[in-house]
Amino acid sequence: MFLFAIFLPLLSFFLCISLNRTIKDSYINILSCSLLVLSAVFSLCSIFFLGWDKQQTYIISNWIVSGSFSVDWSINYNLLTCSMVLMVNFVSSLIHIYSVGYMEHDSKRTIFLGYLSLFTFFMLILVSSSNLVQLFLGWEGVGLASYLLIGFWNHKNVANSAALKAFIVNRVGDFGILIGLFTTFMVFGTLNINEILILVNSHIDSYFNFLGLQIHSLTLIAILFFVGCMGKSAQFGLHIWLPDAMEGPTPVSALIHAATMVTAGVFLLILVSPIIEASDFSRKVIIIIGSLTCIFAASVAFFQNDIKRIIAYSTCSQLGYMFMAIGASAYNAAYFHILSHAFFKALLFLSAGSVIHSMSDEQNIKKMGGLFNKIPMTYSCMLIGSVALVGLPFFSGYFSKDLILELIYLGNSEIRLYAFFVGVLAVLFTSLYSTRLIIHVFHGKSQADEKVLAHVHESPKIMIIPLVILSIFSIFFGMLSYDLFFGYNSNILWSEHFFINTELNDKSLIDNIPMYIKKSPLIMILFGISLSFLIYYPFKQVLPFIKEKLIIVHKFFYNKWYIDEIYNFLIIRPIIYLGKGFWKSIDIDLIDTLGPNGISNFVRRFGVIVSSFQSGFLYHYALSVIIGLTLFLSLYVHIF
Repeated sequence: MFLFAIFLPLLSFFLCISLNRTIKDSYINILSCSLLVLSAVFSLCSIFFLGWDKQQTYIISNWIVSGSFSVDWSINYNLLTCSMVLMVNFVSSLIHIYSVGYMEHDSKRTIFLGYLSLFTFFMLILVSSSNLVQLFLGWEGVGLASYLLIGFWNHKNVANSAALKAFIVNRVGDFGILIGLFTTFMVFGTLNINEILILVNSHIDSYFNFLGLQIHSLTLIAILFFVGCMGKSAQFGLHIWLPDAMEGPTPVSALIHAATMVTAGVFLLILVSPIIEASDFSRKVIIIIGSLTCIFAASVAFFQNDIKRIIAYSTCSQLGYMFMAIGASAYNAAYFHILSHAFFKALLFLSAGSVIHSMSDEQNIKKMGGLFNKIPMTYSCMLIGSVALVGLPFFSGYFSKDLILELIYLGNSEIRLYAFFVGVLAVLFTSLYSTRLIIHVFHGKSQADEKVLAHVHESPKIMIIPLVILSIFSIFFGMLSYDLFFGYNSNILWSEHFFINTELNDKSLIDNIPMYIKKSPLIMILFGISLSFLIYYPFKQVLPFIKEKLIIVHKFFYNKWYIDEIYNFLIIRPIIYLGKGFWKSIDIDLIDTLGPNGISNFVRRFGVIVSSFQSGFLYHYALSVIIGLTLFLSLYVHIF
């Protein structure tokens, strides 16, 4: 049953592609969505049949054998993989159903559903793999599927550029994963995940000698894996592909940002948590980069005007929280936030798609407004998603995000106070940009063109139903599952699957945190919401004046801290200049001159010289015969 949950999306892909021109699109839509829903049902049943402490590995076939290196094609069947497979299949099935309505007028909609299914399958392979080689296959497959989906509207140059950018940036991170795999095999002699985790304690004092330097083996492995995760999970420095990925259809954004690609990096670090835990240095690096990503993305989101880019940067910021939790040894809180975030982020993106659908593909929030009574269901769902993202009490984001901040504060990291302060400050920015988005899109006077406004309508039921279901999970999931991820129950459930810091995993510690620390995120939320309303209502007239006075600050954040410009100046331009130099000096001046061009020029010139003897005059031919005969006779006499 668990195998059906994993491989049914692959069947959906093949059927969508192969039957594309054979049967009606409506039949393919029903077939694809049914297979994904069935896959989600099988995932849920797999958890019930699993039991709490059961672990099993399904070996499908022997895959690679080379000397002492052997890899099986096998699937891990345990609570961690089952819960992740359930989340991926559940969210993906809702996105498939939503896509039927969203892509209704697209001529390639069945191919699109096929690509979504392929994306889902590779993510399932990634999370269920029992070895790192198979996991890497899923890792690369997710990257390939994202390239196909981001560039799906390939008639748009900007979409093609965004797909290529995502593919190239992720190759940088993938290089770290590859070197990490080689290093892991050198240290442990195996790439089987369960065997590696058993052997970690015996290699805590293992070192590499590299150029005379003693490098801690587990630290090196942890850092290399983290570099790979920085690319896939869009952490600061390798985040630049994520906002541009918004050029794909909105369901793609929901799938990438909620259930699949961006969570892959966090999941990998949770999976190898004993290795991360064996290296204090790697945890410090992770928590620093995570906190930097968190505040960077949240601050940039407030200054964006594209509705999808605002939500994209919010994803980047939330991933920063997850990495902060990993750096603070709160792996249970990181995993809790992965699942919680999947529901409200999918809800936000699909709600944004509903807005775009109703506004004739307009994405600029400054060209919207006054939509709350025109698309009330979309407004309600977007509001629920935003509140869950901000983390107001009783919504999912409140339980998972506040748990991360509290465990960071309680942790023993030397930089815990820095990380906690940055996390709380990011909460302020989150409430600011979330409130700003709601105000610009749904409240105030409409800024839309009259022709666009005349066609504003609520999305069809096939798009609204997934929003309602995700809204329910965005409200209740955190409240109902909190005890499963923190406290005594979490020790029982998860200790066999990833590292649990028993010193932190104690509810009495949370109760003893000073009240001003516990309530600081809520204070920031309320302050941010109030400030946004003040800015956009009573003081709306002075906003242009403030913007003019702080134009440098506004440009800095609007241009995303100029990271793209810095990369362009320091990396892209020098590489292009160097490439052009090598092309001219080596390819053109050297290789072509001595090779193809040189040979062709020599033959041409030789032909010109020889052809000069073909003048058509008889005495010229006679002279040539005499000279040739003289040379032949001279040579004959000389030899004989």
